[in-house]
Amino acid sequence: MLNKMADGLRWTRTSLGSALTNPLCLAALPGTCLGLFWYAGEKGLIAATLAFPVLYVLAGAYGRPASLALARSAVAGKMLHDGFKSITKEYFRSARESGLKSAVFQIELDDYDDLVTRYGQTAAEKITDTTCNRILSILRDKDAICKTTEAGVSVCLAPVQHLDLENCIQLAGRMQAIIEEPIPVDGATVYLTGCIGFCQHTRMMTKDSETWLRAAKHALNEAKHNGPNAIRAYSDEMRRKSETRAELREEVSRALDKGQIQPWFQPQISTDTGLVTGFEALARWNHPNRGMVAPSAFLPAMEQAGMLERLAEVMMYHSLTALKAWDNAGANVPQIGVNFAGPELSNPKLVEKIKWELDRFDLAPERLAVEVLETVVASAPDDTITRNINGLGKLGCKIDLDDFGTGHASIASIRRFSVSRIKIDRSFVIKADRDPEQQRMISAILTMAERLEVETLAEGVETVGEHALLAQLGCNHVQGFGIGKPMPFDQTLDWITNHNAKLQATPKIINNRLN
Repeated sequence: MLNKMADGLRWTRTSLGSALTNPLCLAALPGTCLGLFWYAGEKGLIAATLAFPVLYVLAGAYGRPASLALARSAVAGKMLHDGFKSITKEYFRSARESGLKSAVFQIELDDYDDLVTRYGQTAAEKITDTTCNRILSILRDKDAICKTTEAGVSVCLAPVQHLDLENCIQLAGRMQAIIEEPIPVDGATVYLTGCIGFCQHTRMMTKDSETWLRAAKHALNEAKHNGPNAIRAYSDEMRRKSETRAELREEVSRALDKGQIQPWFQPQISTDTGLVTGFEALARWNHPNRGMVAPSAFLPAMEQAGMLERLAEVMMYHSLTALKAWDNAGANVPQIGVNFAGPELSNPKLVEKIKWELDRFDLAPERLAVEVLETVVASAPDDTITRNINGLGKLGCKIDLDDFGTGHASIASIRRFSVSRIKIDRSFVIKADRDPEQQRMISAILTMAERLEVETLAEGVETVGEHALLAQLGCNHVQGFGIGKPMPFDQTLDWITNHNAKLQATPKIINNRLN
């Protein structure tokens, strides 16, 4: 009985506090005082002056955010984080005391750095502001939203009676759907995806609002490591994972020496014949205790530890070993692509090193595709990087220009570095079969490549529709989850066998000419 009375008092106090801080109530306050003065004179005015502060104190309304308009202004006016934290603190306290339910969401756009590189900082900020406004449009009046980083948005839901895990996942899905809607920028159409992490307040009942926000951030980090376009709900396991990432920086160098980091191979096929035209080697870390560690987790750690060049050596060795193994097994794999970043390309002895490795494995240089980011080519001066790329091209290696369309490489740069093939970035490929603007962009790239006599490969192909469109437009090669996911070497031979069997089973078109 006493517990019910206490719950009733808390509910009354919370409801009264919410009413008193409501903008409509505050707007009506002067009129109320004037009415009391009109009917009861000075005594009524004095009573009202004394009564309202007492009510505010009893309701605990002092210290509350005066209005959620401040949170809403985060989209256009970039509210200070303190304002959002204050609202989050109030909602956390209110939900805990009233028995209602709430949740905090952390949203971050994927590939924001690419947006800045391609369109500039100002345009990228406008894109994120547009995204904020779209998320705002699906929220309720009392829900709080704040643009917390250049690419990030935070949302805190006002306490409600019913809000379970399924409701939160559905709301996160709606947020992702609205993020994916096309955004026009400078005559082009931009398609975005975003990762979302959230935490229900019921998982933090014995904690505080600061811990609540950090929990949602842990969930976002987990989503990013499984992204792009992933959703994760907070669990204690995520917190432990976040704490162990710092330890990865100390372990990464030992992992290379112990052979824990090795290439996985993603197939590339011809749009004309369907045959395998190569594989790309992608670094994967199989940790003995933590399992598979995402590249987004360990590659930054390797860069900080100055281990990227050592990683390139390991990837090169295993990639050439895979080529020889495919040859010995009778599998027709024309080439292997290995990624090279700035530190490796800055080694003045790189060309001699690669020539020695190719001779060691008795492989022709044209079977190695050196993949270089477009951003490296676009910003490379006439120095060691330039000499190395050109030296590898003269040696006979293929030069693949990776992530084309994100680094502003000029046509002159493509010719200057003797590029053999350009890899069209996934941002151009996504939903290309449904968006005429995407189709026009791809057509322009393909036309340019044809005139320059450069081959093309589209990355990130995930659907049959995208694959068919790219083949129709004349793209030479495709790669992506819709073709095959990255796999360890011991799975590649079975994949090749199954893929070739599917090609054999495909009906042939017979052209019977009339004589």
